Amino acid sequence: MSKPVLFLRSLVFALLMLVATVIWAPLCFLFAPLPYNQRYHMTAYWNKFVIWAAKTVCGIRYQVKGRENLPDAPAILLSKHQSAWETIFFFYAFPRPLVYVFKKELTYIPFFGWGIALLRMIPIDRSKTKDAFAQVVEQGRKRLASGQWVIMFPEGTRSYVGSKGKYKSGGTRLAVETGTPVIPIAMNAGECWPKNSFIKKPGLITVSIGKPIPSTGRTPADLIQEVENWIESEMRVISSPGVYTNEPAPNAIEAVTPDSA
Repeated sequence: MSKPVLFLRSLVFALLMLVATVIWAPLCFLFAPLPYNQRYHMTAYWNKFVIWAAKTVCGIRYQVKGRENLPDAPAILLSKHQSAWETIFFFYAFPRPLVYVFKKELTYIPFFGWGIALLRMIPIDRSKTKDAFAQVVEQGRKRLASGQWVIMFPEGTRSYVGSKGKYKSGGTRLAVETGTPVIPIAMNAGECWPKNSFIKKPGLITVSIGKPIPSTGRTPADLIQEVENWIESEMRVISSPGVYTNEPAPNAIEAVTPDSA
């Protein structure tokens, strides 16, 4: 597909996303009196529309592997982070409401930030590392007890296709503190919706969900290493040929089986 066509399709998509945000964010305030689960799913219609628009206008399709690995119980989801696509998709794609841990500055964004401020997320001040984690544990414990799932991106920020950031143990620290299993998630959204790029490319995004990893009797460092091994090995399975040619795969033999805990 030619660059002018890609640019035009990306422009149309951006405009649709902007219009949807301006219209839907004020409507979210009308949902405020509703029970939380109902309010959450009403808000998620924005996410559904954006993913639909990305598919219809830009040709970004998706498939999900391993849905059967999602437990009917509290869990902490730890995902690869390449794009804005997964933050939008995950919000409505899972059977339970998600709790995102994110920098509080996002709540200051007009319309978008106003919408997420109405939800039970965990905004943190990254400049106050110690206090921020205490808040994650306090709020995360409450959210898990109420039946929500906490989702975190261990790399902290989006990584470029074919690379990885440093995996941080905040998510596994929360898991160990609360005795909650973690679910590793690999996905290659950056190939279609690249980091820091206006252009969206057609293609198939694969979201791969690993088996639950128990946190009981584990250390945060040991647990995040297992999560990293599984995710980065799975990335080499689901990514386009040649993406990881110059980087060796980590040793992740049976990285997500319960017995390996």
